[in-house]
Amino acid sequence: MARAGLTTARLVAGAADLADEVGFENVTVSALARRFGVKDASLYSHLRGVQDLRTRMALLAGEEMIDRIAAAVAGRAGKDALAAFAGAYREFALRYPGRYAATQIRIDQSLAAESRALRRTAEITYGMLRAYGLQEPDRTDAVRLLRSTFHGYCALEATGGFGAPRDVQASWEKAVDALHLTLRHWPREEEKDHD
Repeated sequence: MARAGLTTARLVAGAADLADEVGFENVTVSALARRFGVKDASLYSHLRGVQDLRTRMALLAGEEMIDRIAAAVAGRAGKDALAAFAGAYREFALRYPGRYAATQIRIDQSLAAESRALRRTAEITYGMLRAYGLQEPDRTDAVRLLRSTFHGYCALEATGGFGAPRDVQASWEKAVDALHLTLRHWPREEEKDHD
């Protein structure tokens, strides 16, 4: 019988906290059971296994992350929105490393289609890019550039990968400035078709 008060939501939140402490890759059903002081079997009435747990963690973390980003970009446009988006992304990635790692896993497409958090992420991201006037496929390419830049920078910063004496915050601000200029002068697909 499951321990009283044990719910799926509580387990997933506990797993996310555990991921921030020990790393996303170290979260298992057994580790979570130990955290709650129960036997592994007690969790299977709430979770189908480690993959289900990790998917639920990814969805929770994605929702938490986009909530912070949405609050940061509210009422902003253009470079201000981009800088706010980037700053909230970076702050989440560095403050919640296990949760952030969860947001990077690939989610089953059927679950992704049903996820409010993933739909909201697309809406907020595309909304932030609206000021740059990008259409598809340029918009998708721009999102990939932003995500790659933000993720790469945060991954390097989190592991101490920037060894030069230059202030890391100053370099981050320059990166955001460069992204803004790139988005303003984007090599649009329809322009390339006419060359």
